[in-house]
Amino acid sequence: MAHDLGAWAPGERGTVPTAVAVALPSDVAIRRFAERDHHVVRWTEFDRGGNFLSLEQPELLAEDVREVFAGLD
Repeated sequence: MAHDLGAWAPGERGTVPTAVAVALPSDVAIRRFAERDHHVVRWTEFDRGGNFLSLEQPELLAEDVREVFAGLD
């Protein structure tokens, strides 16, 4: 598969609603590429947390997940 040049070509843009949570400053995410490849409906940047956001800031992440699903009905 590594020699298949078609595997490196951009695929079709996803249609599934996608939410992204970024814990700053530890996470590096490139929003432009996420929005290019996926149907991003929510992009949240937290000012605290880290690589293990669900363990470090569980209430913050849980509230964001609730808001995402509340907006999808």
